[in-house]
Amino acid sequence: MPLHCSHRASSVTPFLAMEVMERAQALEATGRDIIYLCLGEPDLPTPAPIVRQAVTAIEQGKTRYTHSLGDRGIRQAIADHYQARYRTPVDPDCILVSAGTSPLMLLLFSMLLDEGDEVILSDPGYACYPDFIRFAGGVPRLLRTREEDGFQPRPTEVRALINERTRAVLINSPSNPTGSLLSKDWLKQLTQLPVPLVSDEIYHGLTYEGEEHSALEFSSQAFVLGGFSKAYAMTGWRLGYLIAPPEAMRTLQTLHQNFMICASSFVQQAGISALQDCQADLDRMRAIYDKRRRFLLKGLQELGLTIKSQPAGAFYILADTRHICTDSLQLAMKILEQTGVALTPGIDFGAGAEGYLRFSYANSLEQIAAALQRLGPFLKNYERLSAS
Repeated sequence: MPLHCSHRASSVTPFLAMEVMERAQALEATGRDIIYLCLGEPDLPTPAPIVRQAVTAIEQGKTRYTHSLGDRGIRQAIADHYQARYRTPVDPDCILVSAGTSPLMLLLFSMLLDEGDEVILSDPGYACYPDFIRFAGGVPRLLRTREEDGFQPRPTEVRALINERTRAVLINSPSNPTGSLLSKDWLKQLTQLPVPLVSDEIYHGLTYEGEEHSALEFSSQAFVLGGFSKAYAMTGWRLGYLIAPPEAMRTLQTLHQNFMICASSFVQQAGISALQDCQADLDRMRAIYDKRRRFLLKGLQELGLTIKSQPAGAFYILADTRHICTDSLQLAMKILEQTGVALTPGIDFGAGAEGYLRFSYANSLEQIAAALQRLGPFLKNYERLSAS
């Protein structure tokens, strides 16, 4: 009997960063030496206070269900963090804690969207955003952005796209794949649009130049996604949160009760430690990433790659390789096969990044230096062959 696959499921597109990683792992299994610059996963260990708190929580029997919104302690710790960091009051009852921001995006767009409703988002942008929207029945309305703006959306152009089916605008700062920051003025303007703003702030805490701002500084009606994976090196712990307007909380809670129940109880306790005990660890890790950022930027420019907008946050550099090859997937795969360096093709992030490659510096300086050494001869030879 043939298997029926729903249109909703079959419309989800492959995540090319994962496809590259899985091919790299297959090559590694044959004995190849692979350098991974393709994924946004910290190579640094989770800070010790977080680990200790998780172990203590398990030993104390914190292995049961918590409140569906999250344990009161972690919601209060998140609220305290926003007050201290952004001078913004947040009601703990307006915070929903879950197993990472990805399930929260599914719940949020399921709440906001009926079939055919639209969400405005930047092209290029995080590869999975359009699939979250489509899976909830919505339509991604892509706004082609400019490299000189760090591929961030101009508020005037966003406003021009709003129509009767627009249900939200989705932004990301610091951003994936560019590492750029929205200016304070643009962020404020985006919070004042006549539709809800969804601000993905998962890379907050990883800013090296300028100042990061939360959408909540300018509007209590914004939906803000945040978490622990990136800044605290906790990707495998799966802990994130959504801050939402009061009128949205009951619906979101009901969805979460049905589909997620709650986040892991002892991981929530570890999250409290991250917010309260790990500022020194956060500062140390941010300094390490910044050193790598500067090193990789210089190395890529010496290889002849163009980065018009210097990344200020996260741990990505989106480099223009169109003078070498306009097919970024083909180029990324050839680089992987011939040099053993795993990179993410720009097309993964939208048509606006086709011909670019994303480099992640969530790897050691030694590995980044080795990758640059491998890439130099390959790119020179590839460019020469393309010109002949």
